[in-house]
Amino acid sequence: MKLKVAQTKQEVALNFSRYLAILIAAREEVHIALSGGSTPKIVFEELAANFQEDIDWKAVHLYWGDERCVDPTDDDSNYKMTVEYLISKIEIPKENIHRIKGENEPDYEAKRYAELLDDNLPKSDGGVPSFDLVILGMGDDGHTASIFPHEIDLWHSDKLCEVAVHPDSGQQRVSITGKVINHAQIVTFLVTGENKVDKVDEIINKKGDFEKYPASLVAPNSGNLIWFLDAAAAAKIT
Repeated sequence: MKLKVAQTKQEVALNFSRYLAILIAAREEVHIALSGGSTPKIVFEELAANFQEDIDWKAVHLYWGDERCVDPTDDDSNYKMTVEYLISKIEIPKENIHRIKGENEPDYEAKRYAELLDDNLPKSDGGVPSFDLVILGMGDDGHTASIFPHEIDLWHSDKLCEVAVHPDSGQQRVSITGKVINHAQIVTFLVTGENKVDKVDEIINKKGDFEKYPASLVAPNSGNLIWFLDAAAAAKIT
């Protein structure tokens, strides 16, 4: 595990964007699972504004680690957010964009997307589809992707994708599972804000009930796990 701590959210976005540009330049083809949330939004803005000439998007295939079961035009859609802040501002072939279709029946879509991952991604030694990079966020409750603490068993599913349910709203979501996340070549967390400081403290320092949080189960077989944090989120790391 590596920790990269910056002072501000904007510096986190800049550091991650530089890291991503180097990663993409080193590969002929790159398969990336994106995250929703406020911090990725800042990263997408940074990439679109300042890295247009540094990244060959024709070599990049974009996927999503999770998606709300809503239409792609809905304000809750992770895909819509990515289109607004990144995809609409870069030159990437349409065939390189592989979205979770939140408008589909959830169980059907989880199966369809799992088949898409199986067909499109390179395989790990164990035959599991393997992203070059999975980008994750972390909720205040320690969830990641759309695996929440109350459904932590979904993390251990033998399936590549599962249907999860938000604990408060009851909204259904399609999410990749721990099987996919931990078979990625590289996994990065983007976590900012003082509201995340306690969970970051528990997970990084292995304190209290940290094992109850899905984010604590992120441990890629490759060993390549990087946390990009701002000073507020990292304040209690020892």
